[in-house]
Amino acid sequence: MTSVSVRERAISLPDADALVLADLHVGRADASAVDFPLGEGTDLAARLRAYCAEFDPREVVFAGDVLHRFDRVSERHVAALETLAETCDDAGADPVFVAGNHDTMLAAVRSGEVHDEYRLADGTLVCHGHRDPDGDAERYVVGHDHPTLAVEGCRRPCVLYGPDAYRGGDVLMLPAFTRLAAGVEVNGMRGADFQSPLVTDASVFRPLVRDEDAGETLTFPPLGKLRRLL
Repeated sequence: MTSVSVRERAISLPDADALVLADLHVGRADASAVDFPLGEGTDLAARLRAYCAEFDPREVVFAGDVLHRFDRVSERHVAALETLAETCDDAGADPVFVAGNHDTMLAAVRSGEVHDEYRLADGTLVCHGHRDPDGDAERYVVGHDHPTLAVEGCRRPCVLYGPDAYRGGDVLMLPAFTRLAAGVEVNGMRGADFQSPLVTDASVFRPLVRDEDAGETLTFPPLGKLRRLL
């Protein structure tokens, strides 16, 4: 896999000059027993700001499930969305919003366009991953399943990389950007266990885990081999 920089809960695609993250689930804190000292929206914006400072992308693509609630959005959640967009603007990046299955209210609270899928400058197609995309591509970037990998008893957010996994194109499945989502442990999962139709043969997908302390990305064996090692 080339031209992809993996971080703990996002990826940078230098050839597309884009930063992509998924599953922010703004508003999830309202239904969670966990709270951040500075608040959910501040935590999301602070981490986004750090990635923008590191990569200086032309575009930041939010790949669906930006919101958590299906039925209503509070003023506080709208303000959190505006802060995310302003964080991109302040970094000189265009914010691009792609709708996920949770985002039934997103178009109503966003002044700009909300996309069903979005093609980057290098041809990569970004969609949420809850349904089959309309377009074809050599690479797809999705979210939806919130993948994590159990490593030495600790569950770590991971990017799943499947070469030629969907319609002959590579698939990158991102972990949830929100830290309030526990995530789904993928160690023993098979294709039928995934909610996304872009994962059919899970055995070819490699987990990529970012070790922020060491400043490196760890590449694990494909899930098919990993299952046999458990």
